[in-house]
Amino acid sequence: MKPARGIFGITLALVLSGSSIWAQTASDAAKSGSESVRTFSLTNVSRPDDATEVTTALRNLLDPSDKVLLVPSQNAIVVRGTPEQILLAQKLLTDLDRLKKTYRVSYTITETDGGKRVGMQRFSMIVVSGGRTTLKQGSKVPVVTGTYNPGSSSAQTQMTYLDVGMNFDASLDEFVDGVRLRTKVEQSGIAEEKSGVGAQDPIVRQTVLEGTSILVPGKPLTLGSLDIPGSTRHLEIEVVLEAVR
Repeated sequence: MKPARGIFGITLALVLSGSSIWAQTASDAAKSGSESVRTFSLTNVSRPDDATEVTTALRNLLDPSDKVLLVPSQNAIVVRGTPEQILLAQKLLTDLDRLKKTYRVSYTITETDGGKRVGMQRFSMIVVSGGRTTLKQGSKVPVVTGTYNPGSSSAQTQMTYLDVGMNFDASLDEFVDGVRLRTKVEQSGIAEEKSGVGAQDPIVRQTVLEGTSILVPGKPLTLGSLDIPGSTRHLEIEVVLEAVR
């Protein structure tokens, strides 16, 4: 009777083990069947980095078993998970994929001579929060950089061009106490005197102002001022921020 009891115990253990495996498989199948797939379009994302940040946030906040896939060519995110996780993903995307504010950034360059204003220039550009805008106004000055086969009929001159005038580079981000503006203002011009290196080589005079400021919309801020060496002239650079939408 002891061998029979042993065989019966082994058989019962196999049956119970099989039942446990079947129950686990059925549970996994039910879980897989309850999952769904949904594609969310990103309507307010303009930069690839923004889409990547949103995707990373979803992966960190949703269940680790959920799948989150970014499709850059479609500007969309595909999420696979339970209905509860899909609803959570929708709520997170509503909070993260918001329309960014647009600002008008205006620079005013005032030139004075002996305390009297002799000139003023105003430049404006549109900058989206989290974005960057550049503005150039001036001329391209040709400069000879080399000559091939000099003194022959096949001589060729190699040229390069210098940007001379006003250059602006602005990028901004929103904060609780204002807007952080990272700006670079560059003013350049051709001097009257010539370079001693070559008869055709010009001397370019340049003034560069670069820094970060916290701006309050509608309130002007002086970024910097300087005296022009060898003269009584003075330059002052002011910036003001206005919300467009």
